[in-house]
Amino acid sequence: MLDLSRLRALHAVSVHGSVAGAAAALGYTASAVSQQITKLERETRTTLLERRGRGVALTEEALHLAATAQQLLAIVEQAETTLEQRRGRPTGRLSIAAFASAARGLLPGVLAELGREHPALDARLTEVDPHLSVDLVAKGVIDLAVAHDWDISPLPAPEGVAQAVLGDDRCDLLVPEGHPLAGREAVRREELAQERWVCQPPGTVCHDWLVRTLRAAGCEPDIRHRAEENHTQLALVAAGLGVAMIPRLGRGPLPEGVVAVRLDPVPVRRLYALWRTEAARRPAITAAVSVLRERGAGAGLT
Repeated sequence: MLDLSRLRALHAVSVHGSVAGAAAALGYTASAVSQQITKLERETRTTLLERRGRGVALTEEALHLAATAQQLLAIVEQAETTLEQRRGRPTGRLSIAAFASAARGLLPGVLAELGREHPALDARLTEVDPHLSVDLVAKGVIDLAVAHDWDISPLPAPEGVAQAVLGDDRCDLLVPEGHPLAGREAVRREELAQERWVCQPPGTVCHDWLVRTLRAAGCEPDIRHRAEENHTQLALVAAGLGVAMIPRLGRGPLPEGVVAVRLDPVPVRRLYALWRTEAARRPAITAAVSVLRERGAGAGLT
């Protein structure tokens, strides 16, 4: 009899592409995941992972076993959903993924409220890039995700994944105090051609939005500094090293030396809650989405 927890570890490695990624998603150490895989290799008398450079790759047998594991995990989820629905209250573990600013500005209050209202529910948060979270939900690695999109990059809607809109998060143009635009009530995108920019690295949704939007307005953005964290971007703006476009959710109070200016039209990103349609009957999903909506409105989502 194959151990389900070991199959879960193998499935996570196949989804995340590494032992470290699987460990982060499962809440284990990389050593614990490796031990699970080693035990599974002994059980199956099959080599499942092969060394490739500095990483590992799944063997053909491992890929087949991981696909089977995904089917088994789906069956287990259906059984757990049915049991939870019959109890009529949120119970068990609920894994939630959220991108950085939502994890900071929205999820702490959501998790605290779920804990108070539903003590039998074990809700756990993992910070995940929105590019990845939709696929993680679709593959059954995460129960619920908070993701976002922009007008230029609609959120993918894979089969079997349901979604609910949580609201729109507005963005501001942030400039150093004393900047020529600091005293303006509003600025049009066409006026930003000569600015030096601070933004997220290439490949992120926010970076792609900035580049494509300004190019559409006839501006080629001069990106001088790249930083993933909003707080790092704010520090760079405060030092007079450029301007930035940063959403309000999770941003916190602006530091001294930074001024917010409205960009016309106002950029917005839309936030969504995502879950598998097969798990829609779970009271835990219903409760979490309800709290996300309420807390989103309180956090300024429109």
